[in-house]
Amino acid sequence: MPHLRPFVSAVVRPIPITTREERIAELDRAGHNPFNIRGDKVSIDLLSDSGTGAVSTDQQAWAQRADERYAGADSWFRFRDAVRDLVPHEHVLPVHQGRAAERVLFGELLEPGGISLSNMHFDTTRANVERIGAEARDLPSPQLFDMTSDAPFKGDIDVEAAKAVLDGPDGHRVGQIVVTITNNGGGGQPVSMANLAEISAVAREHGVPLVLDAARFAENAWLITQRDPEYADRSPREVARRVFEFGDAVVASLKKDGLSHEGAFIAVHDPGLADRCEVDIIATEGFRTYGGLTGHTLEHLAQGLREVLDPHYLADREHEARFLADRLKAVGVETLRPTGLHAVYVNATPLVPHLEPKHLPDHAVTCALYREGGIRAAGGGLFLSTFDENNELLTAPPFELVRLALPRRVYDHSHLEYIAEVLAEIAQHPERVPGYRLTHNPEVLRHFRCRAEPIQP
Repeated sequence: MPHLRPFVSAVVRPIPITTREERIAELDRAGHNPFNIRGDKVSIDLLSDSGTGAVSTDQQAWAQRADERYAGADSWFRFRDAVRDLVPHEHVLPVHQGRAAERVLFGELLEPGGISLSNMHFDTTRANVERIGAEARDLPSPQLFDMTSDAPFKGDIDVEAAKAVLDGPDGHRVGQIVVTITNNGGGGQPVSMANLAEISAVAREHGVPLVLDAARFAENAWLITQRDPEYADRSPREVARRVFEFGDAVVASLKKDGLSHEGAFIAVHDPGLADRCEVDIIATEGFRTYGGLTGHTLEHLAQGLREVLDPHYLADREHEARFLADRLKAVGVETLRPTGLHAVYVNATPLVPHLEPKHLPDHAVTCALYREGGIRAAGGGLFLSTFDENNELLTAPPFELVRLALPRRVYDHSHLEYIAEVLAEIAQHPERVPGYRLTHNPEVLRHFRCRAEPIQP
């Protein structure tokens, strides 16, 4: 049966159509960093799925009823109830976005010299750990590194590796275990229910809090229902509720599966921890019943949390990601398999085989995407690499993936087909893609702020 998208466009906006010459000039101005490119010079923006989706008419309708009172507004209670319908934690604290939630919670759980274990810390998550003076250790499932296998839960944390750390000489230094669902730094791959149960038991045994980074909790829940026969007859909402039961604490950016342009929350069981977090939030974000968010946004979020677990919406999200991945496979572009929901990850290594790791292949592909088609994307290699004082590569990333992040309810099949056509052109003439060297290399959050120049290998 043909696939039917479960919504129609109610509002549209034009997208910029630029020439190749204009894009080359913009790349030069931006220091060949996609984060520096002006939005009005981008035709298809796949840089992030965070805060870039389209809101629904129901979200807009609820926003018109927003209560903007400073404390105890009706909008706060509707938001809190929507969160508590999913998480079993007594204490829910709103903040303006996920990295603020990380900063506040990690500041209470970690100390200088401490260790944070994770299936994979994403860029700002790692930065929030390291700013405290703690160490971020990634323990991804070994299955993640086989790009083409169909292993269903490559996002899992390596439980045996976590046990080895906790039972070893550094065990006393571990202040938290963070499981990101889905594993964004690991190609958007889901985490299984069995893996969550295992790492939860290990964390409890060692008295270490398990933190769920649940930005894409709905997508993870959907993939569990699709890939784990034990949960095939469960609804995504039922699965999400079960997942949240494993966490001692939750941080969740709602710019993803909250279907909003802003917002996040912290949820914890421990009243003492909640009290310490609340003090920080009042000092830096806003009062505990708004956390830096408008009533308008709180209403968007409350309704978004109701909509995001709709099986028809999630099935459509999976269909769109698979559609793009299949189109890319058909034109000879390798992607991380199996495909997740929030992004399609292009493996840059076979796409530009003439570029060695020192030539920054995934960054080269992101620049080629913009130069040839006005498509903005992001590579992960820069923040997973190390460099010497001359900006020469010291440690290559574990993989060279280009993330094509898919904003929610924004692009249709014609846009996805266009993306595939541009990548097909790049794949047909890989020798035209130059390598890169960094000319400005910030020590922290390099990929957001660096500048680079093209070089011929």
